Amino acid sequence: MDLIETIFELIDMRSFSNLWFWIVLAVLWSSTSHWVLGVPWDMVQRARSGDEQGVIDLHDMVRINSNRLLYIARETGMLLAGFACFVLTTLGLLGFVYRNEFSQAVFLLAFPMTLVALLSIYTSHRINRDGLVGEALYKRMHYHRVTTQFLGILSILATAMWGMLVNMSTGALG
Repeated sequence: MDLIETIFELIDMRSFSNLWFWIVLAVLWSSTSHWVLGVPWDMVQRARSGDEQGVIDLHDMVRINSNRLLYIARETGMLLAGFACFVLTTLGLLGFVYRNEFSQAVFLLAFPMTLVALLSIYTSHRINRDGLVGEALYKRMHYHRVTTQFLGILSILATAMWGMLVNMSTGALG
């Protein structure tokens, strides 16, 4: 077996039967639920427990990240939305109409992340609009995290079901 064959076997384009895809899916959702608006969840827990420096650090990070997200949404929101819709539509058509498994896999990773991005913009807007601090901020961050975890559960379930269907139908044909 030469090097090229080894590389192509390792990076198999049949995504749902590839271990690397499932590792990427797990790491993606684990990271997404740990980082709430770009703030690590342990920082929220530390602030919630009453650590004075933790409270200051959390408020600063949330303010910085919320302002950054809202700035990006304000300045390039329509352009990003159009580009995201183009990419997701292309992936959806290539994947589910033309039956390209790699496009299906990327779509099943990217589409839920766009929902998380929209949720992050909404949460940032609520934090800035209402001037949330203290317990109200912790509750909003917790709500954001739980909603993200719920989206992750639905996404992993849908991806696993679709992956099993693809693997069973491919196995029956091949």
